[in-house]
Amino acid sequence: MKKLILPIIFSIFLLQPLSADGFPPAAEQLTLDHGIHTVGKVWQVVSNIGGYLGFHCFTTYAPTVRCVYPVGSGNSYLFTGSFCIAAKRNGRKLFSTGDAWSRNSTLCAYEFFPSEEPWDHVYTVFKGDTVDIPYYPNFTPLADQALVMRYNDYTIRPPDQVSPLFLEVIQVSHQWASSPFDEWILFEYFVFPVEEDLTDVWLSFWVGANLIPGDGVGLNDDNLTYFDEERKMGVAEDLPGGQDDNIAGPIGFMMFPPDNVDADNLQWTFNNTVMIDHFDDVMYDVTAAGTIQPPSLDGDGRSNPGFFRVAFGPIDLAVGDTAHFYVAEIFGDGGGNKELAKENFLINADRMIWLKGNNFETPSAPPSPPVRVSTDNHSVTLDWTIQPGDRNPETYQDPVRLDNVDQPFEGYRVYKSTQGIGGPWTLLQELDIAGNDFGINTGLEYQFTDVGLVNNLEYFYSVVAFSKPDTVTKFPSQESSISGNAVAVTPGTAAPETVGEVAVVPNPYRADVRYQDFMPAWESPDGNRVRWTENDRRIQFINLPSPSEIKIYTMAGDLVDTIQHNDANRGFADWNLTSSIGQTISSGIYLFTVEDSRSGEVQVGKFVIIK
Repeated sequence: MKKLILPIIFSIFLLQPLSADGFPPAAEQLTLDHGIHTVGKVWQVVSNIGGYLGFHCFTTYAPTVRCVYPVGSGNSYLFTGSFCIAAKRNGRKLFSTGDAWSRNSTLCAYEFFPSEEPWDHVYTVFKGDTVDIPYYPNFTPLADQALVMRYNDYTIRPPDQVSPLFLEVIQVSHQWASSPFDEWILFEYFVFPVEEDLTDVWLSFWVGANLIPGDGVGLNDDNLTYFDEERKMGVAEDLPGGQDDNIAGPIGFMMFPPDNVDADNLQWTFNNTVMIDHFDDVMYDVTAAGTIQPPSLDGDGRSNPGFFRVAFGPIDLAVGDTAHFYVAEIFGDGGGNKELAKENFLINADRMIWLKGNNFETPSAPPSPPVRVSTDNHSVTLDWTIQPGDRNPETYQDPVRLDNVDQPFEGYRVYKSTQGIGGPWTLLQELDIAGNDFGINTGLEYQFTDVGLVNNLEYFYSVVAFSKPDTVTKFPSQESSISGNAVAVTPGTAAPETVGEVAVVPNPYRADVRYQDFMPAWESPDGNRVRWTENDRRIQFINLPSPSEIKIYTMAGDLVDTIQHNDANRGFADWNLTSSIGQTISSGIYLFTVEDSRSGEVQVGKFVIIK
């Protein structure tokens, strides 16, 4: 096998026993971490306990939604998954995974963990940056965003794991920001034994797909799992019909074996009937079966739909050797049309195969311009003038282009959304270099003001850069990521000189009004959730001086909550209708006082809550 050219730092950590009833207590002292892919059409969480976050046990990321496509849709695709490996050490069949259920309980018992070293976290690196990572010096991304992590299978020993394989794994996940490469994530693996040689090794990927549409209706009604043998890809898709037709399209995982392995000598396994667990002999035999199981449909009695593993082997791995391979996570959208979604999904899969054959080199978009925001009464101004020290989109170079253009940059586009960083986005302005054969030749500008906005409501803006098309390869113009450069902006007046005009909006607040459905939304969930909850309720105090203190009372004079306001640029502050101890307030009339902290002047007012 090919030897890894990176200087690898590793040590054998103290092997610690743990209880199978829950997440390993000993893991709490490790550098557990997660990262989130944010620049493409796929919003994806990954972690350094084997790649994804397990179903039962949460580490540093608690929400259950971990993969959304397209961004902003609420369509959830995954709830679990992991890199897995089956191999023989001294002739014994062993299996290591970052996601499994214990034989001793109904809870989890993972095997892949990082170390205790503070540098063993998840690194987020963007295109054009070079980062010195202890185990990967001078790292530069393949794409627009990369998440880099390291884990092994010997830091912690579950009691029902017969023995570790003593493996180190470096995982890098890559995400592209621009079409047509923004509908997938590419996982890159460096796998190497550090103690003993391994034989009959099978490299595998376990998937727990959970195709849930954004409206949450008809969960997993009619899902199908199968193996696309031509593309070496495991697939989970929702069939037409049923209540869950709002899901965008299939999800697939395509494995690319190491380039220095003779693919003709490899066998493939696709299994969609056996759940992941810690029975090493059983898991080895299932993973190394070398057989392709038939499609499995919900209700056919054979499988829990959405679960499958893909594996290839056997290969041998000696100490000092490295298995370097890729796994591509593929999506496709049809705008609600199942047939079109499937067609686009397969087009994306074939694009990925082409990209792999081209060493993942593509013409790229310019970097996003830095955006500075200022607000005023009913207006927002965006400014992306290049300042000293800023990365300049207009001077970027692209050695992958075949037309040898010295300046691939062509212009800027300004987008706006009233719903969130996932869009939908409306193009407000396109600014294009004048006097050439591309675009609309408007000339470049570096400022845009949007007027007629509703004060104190949140809007979203993004300024992106785009390139000239490649005239030799006919590769289309590339645009930097819209969501990756999005900013949330709330127009409104600055803080007044003193109190006197403070008011509450809405007043009265009515629970039967769906404020979250306003365009833009008056109430909206935070960035970790896709659905409105009770804690998203809000009223707003406007015309606040800064600094000032707001106190809220019942009509009986009981203090409900205190809000400190200290922002001279924003003359307003929110309150989520809960007390200082987190209790939801009831209907009624409430009093408030606002004290100007500089002058000591106080204004008194009241508002009404109707539930």
